[in-house]
Amino acid sequence: MGRKRYVVEIGSGADLHGGDVTKAAQRAVKDASSRSCLCGLFDILGIDSPQQMHVAIKLGVPHPEQIRKAEVLEMIPFGTTELEIVTGGLAVRGLDLPELGAGDTIVIAVAALTVY
Repeated sequence: MGRKRYVVEIGSGADLHGGDVTKAAQRAVKDASSRSCLCGLFDILGIDSPQQMHVAIKLGVPHPEQIRKAEVLEMIPFGTTELEIVTGGLAVRGLDLPELGAGDTIVIAVAALTVY
C-alpha cells in the first residue's frame, strides 16, 4: 500500500551573509517544521512513534549543487526522510562583512515538507 499524505507545510529561510544555501535551506526546513503540531497523527490515526512518519522535503534554492544534503536532512529528527532539490529561491546582493561570512550574497531557500 502506498503512503498517505497528512500534512504539507511551507517554510522559508535565508543566509544574509555568505550565500550559504545549506544554511538557508536548514532555516527553511526549521521554519516549516515549527509551524505544525502533528498531534492528530497520534490522537486520530493512532501511530505509536514519530519514527513511523516519513517526511519528504522539497527545496527550492539557487545553486542546488552547493547543498550539503546530510546537513539539511539532520533538521528532521525522526522517521525516514527524503530530499528533492530544485533550482529556485533567490539570490540578491547584500553587504560584504567578512566577520559574518564570505561574500556579499543573500540567499533565500523555500521548503515544502510533506508528512506521510
